[in-house]
Amino acid sequence: MDKRSQDDTANEPNEGSEGIPAPDGPANLIDTDYVIGQDNITSTKFGIDFDLHGKVFTISSLVILFFVIVTLAFQNQVAPIFNAMFSFLTGNLDWFFILAANIFVVLAVVLIFTPLSKVRLGGANATPDFSYAGWFAMLFAAGMGIGLMFYGVSEPLTHFGTSLAGDGGAPLGGAEGNEQAAAQLGMAATIFHWGLHPWGIYAIVALSLALFSYNKGLPLTMRSIFYPILGERVWGWPGHIIDILAVFATLFGLATSLGLGASQASAGLHYLFDTPNTNVTMVVLILGITLVALGSVLAGVDKGVQRLSQLNMALAFLLLLFVIFVGPTLLIATGFFENLFGYVKNLPGLSNPFGREDTGFTQGWTAYYWAWWISWSPFVGMFIARVSRGRTVREFLIAVLLVPTLVSILWMTAFGGTAIDQVVSDGYSGVQDAALELQLFTMLGQLPLTTITSFVGIVLVMVFFITSSDSGSLVIDSITAGGKVDAPKPQRVFWALIEGAIAIALLLGGGLTALQTAVITTGLPFTLVLLAACYAIIKGLMSEPRSA
Repeated sequence: MDKRSQDDTANEPNEGSEGIPAPDGPANLIDTDYVIGQDNITSTKFGIDFDLHGKVFTISSLVILFFVIVTLAFQNQVAPIFNAMFSFLTGNLDWFFILAANIFVVLAVVLIFTPLSKVRLGGANATPDFSYAGWFAMLFAAGMGIGLMFYGVSEPLTHFGTSLAGDGGAPLGGAEGNEQAAAQLGMAATIFHWGLHPWGIYAIVALSLALFSYNKGLPLTMRSIFYPILGERVWGWPGHIIDILAVFATLFGLATSLGLGASQASAGLHYLFDTPNTNVTMVVLILGITLVALGSVLAGVDKGVQRLSQLNMALAFLLLLFVIFVGPTLLIATGFFENLFGYVKNLPGLSNPFGREDTGFTQGWTAYYWAWWISWSPFVGMFIARVSRGRTVREFLIAVLLVPTLVSILWMTAFGGTAIDQVVSDGYSGVQDAALELQLFTMLGQLPLTTITSFVGIVLVMVFFITSSDSGSLVIDSITAGGKVDAPKPQRVFWALIEGAIAIALLLGGGLTALQTAVITTGLPFTLVLLAACYAIIKGLMSEPRSA
C-alpha cells in the first residue's frame, strides 16, 4: 500500500482534518488524494446546517424509513416472515457465526504477544485522551449495558434449567439430574456469551478503525479499514456499500438492545408500580428515553457520553455490591473463581463450530449472540476507537478483552448465582417461573430493600438505554457524514430518532423474535466484511513504527 513517512509530526501542531488529530510522532500516513468530506453535500435549510455523504446517507436513511413504515403498516403480515427468517438463518449458519467469532478472538489474543502490539494508536508519541477510569467506564457502558441487565439473571437460570433437565436446549448436552454440575455448566455457557468472544469482535473492529484513522490519516469510517485490499476504490461504490452495511448493522443491533431495555423497564415498572405492561407502555418508554438521549447527543462525547457512562457505572457498581453483600456472599466469592475455571474448561467445547449435538443451544443462543455482537461492532468498535487514542495495541487489547470479561463474570456470578441459589437452596421457584424481562426484579424481590434496588435497576436500564442511543447516534452520524467526527448536531438528532423508530417498529412487528431476526440478518453480511478486515489490520500494523 502506498504510504508516505511522517517522522516529524511531533514538531507540528496536533491538528487533523475535520476533527481527527494528526499523528503525534512517527507514523505512516497513507498517500491518498481523498479529502475527508469531499463527496459530502453541505447545505443550510431553515436555519439547520447539514454536512452529509450524499450516497451513504440517502440510501441508508431511505431504506431504513421504508422498513419502519412497512413494518408498522403490516404488523400481522411481517411477524411470520421474521419467525421464518430467524429459524432458517440460525438453523443453517450457526457454524459460520461460531467459526468467525473464534477467528476474531484468536487474532486479538495472538496480536498481544507479537511485536505489532508495540504500535501506539495515534502515533509513537501520542498520549491518551481519557483517564483509565473514564476509559473503562465508557468501554463497559457502551458495550454491554442493557444486555447485562436483561440477561444477568435470566440467562444463567435458563441454562441451569435446561442443563438440569437435559433437554435439547442444554449447552453441551447438559448435566441431567446433577444440580451442582448444571449450575456450573449454566454459568460457563452464560460467560461464554459475554466473555472473550464478544470483546474479541469489538477489539478487532475498534483497533482497525483507530489504526487507519489516527495513524494512517483516513476517515473514521468502516471503509477506511479496507484500503489495503481495495486501494483508491474504497472511496467509490465498494466503500459506499461497506459503510451502508455498517449503518444497517449498527441500527438494527442497537434497536435490539433498545427493545430489550424497553421491555425490561416496562416489566420493572409494572412490578413496582402496577403500571400496564403493554406495547403502549414500551412505546412511550422508547419515545421518552429517546428524547432524553437527544440532550446527551447534543452535549457531545466529553460532556454527554462520558458523564452518563460514569453515572451508570457508579449505579451498577452499587447494585452489584448490594447483591454481593446481601445475597449469598461466600457463594459469590468462591463462585467467581469456580465459574472462571468452568468457563476456561468448557471453552473448547462451547466454541466448537462443527459436529455439535446441542443444536438448540448453538442455534437458539450462540448464533443469535454472535450476530448481535457483530451487528454492534461498528457502533461499539467506532466508539471505542474514538476514546482509545494514545494507547498501545497491547494495552488496548488487554484492556478491551480482559477488563470487561472479568467484570461480566463477576456480574453474572453475583446476579445469576444468587438467582440459582434461591432456586436450589431456598426452594424458591418464582424467579425461575417469571418472564425473562421480570426475572431480575423477582430475584431482587427476595432480598432486602426490594423497592429501592428494583427502582435502581429500572434507572440503570434507562440510563444504559440513553448511553447506547447517545453513542450510536455519534457513530452513525460519523459514517453517514463521510468520516467527519464534528458534523452538524442536527444529524445526530435525526439518527437518535431513527433508532427509537426502528426499536418501536420491531417490537410492534414481531416482538423479541423480530429483534433477533433483524440482528441475524444484518450480522450475516457484516461478518464477511469483518473477516476481510482481519487481513487488513495485520497489513496496516506491519507498516507502522513501534514503540520501544
